[in-house]
Amino acid sequence: MSTCHQSLITHISWGRIKVTTDGQTCQFKDCKIWWGGAKEWDWRLTGTRHQPGIQPADIEEILEQGIEFMVLTRGMELMLHTCPETEELLHQRGIEYYIGSTKLAAGLFHSSVRPDRITD
Repeated sequence: MSTCHQSLITHISWGRIKVTTDGQTCQFKDCKIWWGGAKEWDWRLTGTRHQPGIQPADIEEILEQGIEFMVLTRGMELMLHTCPETEELLHQRGIEYYIGSTKLAAGLFHSSVRPDRITD
């Protein structure tokens, strides 16, 4: 029997996010989080910039986790965009997603609430 380990975002501020998984807390500037894991997100690896934004290569390892829903953040000041190709990839794979502010995205990640149930 496999155990599902939950990742919890325990702190968010500009340039700092803390995530706790299995009792271990890690701090990041930018990160990728999924249920059961988190890691530093190094934008340089894929050449990501605020515009055009999150690229398909940036989300590949999260997609490998077999997710059905993805939360993408726009950053604290809503400066980060998402490439149309990234949204198309999610559509092609039948994965629902939400794109929005970091704080709302973190709350959505925690609650696993679908975006059609969220009101700003």
